[in-house]
Amino acid sequence: SPRLGFNYDITGDRKIQVRGGTGLFTGRPAFVWISNQIGNNGVITGFDDITNTTTRPFNPNPTTFIPAVPSLPSSYELAVTDPDFKFPQVWRSNIATDVKLPYDLVGTLEFIYNKEVNGIGYFNANLPAPTSNLIGADTRPRYSTQRINANVVNAVTLDNSNNGHSYSFAASLEKPLTKGLFAKASYAYGESMNTIDAGSIASGSYNNNPISIDPNNSPLGFSSNDQRHRFITSVSYRYEYGKIGSSQISIFFEGRNQGRFSYIYSNDLNGDLNTNDLLYIPRDMSEMNFQTYTPTGAAAAYTAAEQAADYEAYIQQDEYLNSRRGKYAERNGVVLPWIWQADLNFTQDFHINVGGKKNTIQFTANILNIGNLINNKWGVGNLATNSRPVRVQSVTADVPLYRLNVKGVLSDGTIDKYNETFTKSAGITDVWSAQFGIRYIFN
Repeated sequence: SPRLGFNYDITGDRKIQVRGGTGLFTGRPAFVWISNQIGNNGVITGFDDITNTTTRPFNPNPTTFIPAVPSLPSSYELAVTDPDFKFPQVWRSNIATDVKLPYDLVGTLEFIYNKEVNGIGYFNANLPAPTSNLIGADTRPRYSTQRINANVVNAVTLDNSNNGHSYSFAASLEKPLTKGLFAKASYAYGESMNTIDAGSIASGSYNNNPISIDPNNSPLGFSSNDQRHRFITSVSYRYEYGKIGSSQISIFFEGRNQGRFSYIYSNDLNGDLNTNDLLYIPRDMSEMNFQTYTPTGAAAAYTAAEQAADYEAYIQQDEYLNSRRGKYAERNGVVLPWIWQADLNFTQDFHINVGGKKNTIQFTANILNIGNLINNKWGVGNLATNSRPVRVQSVTADVPLYRLNVKGVLSDGTIDKYNETFTKSAGITDVWSAQFGIRYIFN
């Protein structure tokens, strides 16, 4: 892991310092990536694909269907590792400048760039070559539902990828602690791209990787950890009462994008048996073939013309989809809106003398997401209303037939439709909360 770093005082009085470095950083993989091949080796576990309810009806006795003479499973998954697999490595470079400004302020600018040398990749060694392509505006490859080895569900192989990269730019302004006052404000902009977001299970990492082309050659896409914008401000003031104690109040304020998600079909389009196919966004509705159907409980059928009109309206209100007309959706291409939240802390210390030594009784009060306490519309996050708006009903002679998904059916038989990209979330972090504490500190 060769590295080179420097820190240069330009003016000789530490008012302007330039620092930076470049080098190779090596780390261990998550060990579960390696141990996947121990649990998925074809003899420990297997799958029986049963499509009826009579072969093995429910029985509360868990031993009922264990065979008297066990045999190897008829189908199984394999998780294997490429013999040339290398531990994760990135080449990281950074350059930064720290400047001492008037009024005892310190300004910092920093740029960091990372390039994968040995990143993480997966492919399915049991996936055959595509047999055809879709016909129409969407021409993605189609696969036979058969595998190279029919008994092997998947043979997901862990290997390396060197295509990923990331960069970030940050600027900050800081008031170092002076007479009890500290303040800092910073903004960061970044981009992170890779070919796969590896999880803990090999098959899940591969099967759930959104794709529009060959799933064994995943192109660069936005990482799920991509943090495009982040702004933070922190202010703290501490007042000492001589030997009696002290009071401190602090506020942390943050604004950021809430994450990313992908638009995919709600079932398998390309025939590789995985539901991870990225949407094709039509130039207009003439490129879509919808099927009239009646949702369960609906008073009337949902016609193909109605679905086309509703899908067009949904695309037009969605900034991302509308910008990708005639193209495929990108992996993690949709950026969720900004969220702004603030946390408040108040700490009260009382000093007491015990055996000639100063001890402290400390009381703390924290209000998380305090803006929501002031206004219940503040500090509330967002969720994607529906990341899978379209279902592939069938594919005949490489021409797909679609259905537009709906939320459900209302009590009067009216179809409840999706008409907006985001909805407000309702988790514990979306509402204010308070924490109180007491601590005895021995000095």
